[in-house]
Amino acid sequence: MTDLATRVKEVWATLHAMPEVGFEEVKTSAYLAEELRKAGYQVQTGIGGTGVVGVLDSGKPGPVLALRADMDALGHIVDGKPCAIHSCGHDAHSAMVLTVAEELARKGIERGKLKILFQPAEEKLFGALRVIEDGAIDDVDMVVGIHLRPIQEARVGQATPALYHGASYIMEATIHGLTAHGARPHLGINAIDAAAAAVNAVNAIHMNPTIPATVKVTKLHAGGAALNAIPDKAVMALDLRSQDNGLMDDLIKKTTRAIEAAAATVGATAEVKVSGGCPAAEYDNDMVELAKEAITDVLGPAGLLGPITTPGGEDFHFFVKHKPSIKAAYIGLGADAAPGLHHPEMKFNPDALINGVNILLYMVDKLVGIKA
Repeated sequence: MTDLATRVKEVWATLHAMPEVGFEEVKTSAYLAEELRKAGYQVQTGIGGTGVVGVLDSGKPGPVLALRADMDALGHIVDGKPCAIHSCGHDAHSAMVLTVAEELARKGIERGKLKILFQPAEEKLFGALRVIEDGAIDDVDMVVGIHLRPIQEARVGQATPALYHGASYIMEATIHGLTAHGARPHLGINAIDAAAAAVNAVNAIHMNPTIPATVKVTKLHAGGAALNAIPDKAVMALDLRSQDNGLMDDLIKKTTRAIEAAAATVGATAEVKVSGGCPAAEYDNDMVELAKEAITDVLGPAGLLGPITTPGGEDFHFFVKHKPSIKAAYIGLGADAAPGLHHPEMKFNPDALINGVNILLYMVDKLVGIKA
């Protein structure tokens, strides 16, 4: 029998060689589904588009525990050519969860059910929403996720029990003015003037300074082919981030009001909408404590890091937002990933993967029991 450390690296190498972007993970999902079937799982495919769910039922009463791994690669342009690259470690996450799933199927669980969820399109920040819509977490009581961390946050032999992602949303605004000849500006409403006022209004937004939150304009386009015409339309995009979901709700409202009111100062109107994003992390304290216990058991006290806060987004947190009763934990695993996540040349130390496997196995044992 192949040992777990060897197996997880084998699976990772296989997945790494077949990178596919979100909702196009056809080969990836087929491979993961087949491996789950061979291990003895009841398997559903096409969840949320290309997602895979495997169920291991103990036949005894108990909770439903889900282990979730994202599986999509990122799109990059290298040497002028578009390509998919696993530059965020999702291949590693799926490899760890599949290896855990195989070990649990071999030994069996003592109570409840285990759901293995391979989720598509995390990088698009709504893959989780699609699997939720397909009922993947309707019966789930607890969910655990895991993600490699960049070398700046965690080294091999280290892990955090709680990776606190921030809420991350994109807003778009279309400002409507009135076209006029450049020689007769009094007959028009310049959308650029309205957009400039909107930018200044957004930059003047102030939030609770004790909670990290930012809003910034990331796109501004106005004007057409005629350079002597007053433009009647401007399009803006904004990036909003906050470490608190309630504060994010307020930030969205303030941003909307700021743009609408600023446009009105010159007689223009604005249509403002949220076009995408994901909520901030919300974890169950008992699950975080269990993750601490698991990390300490596997890596020793020196390997246990404190909680890590990052303004980066993660659609894993839609699970709790959709179903607040779910108890969630999300582990950040040190793997010496460099030069950074999402860099097309990102590399990490595969020897770290067995640490993630053992941490997850420890948590599963405590939550649903692993047969000897």
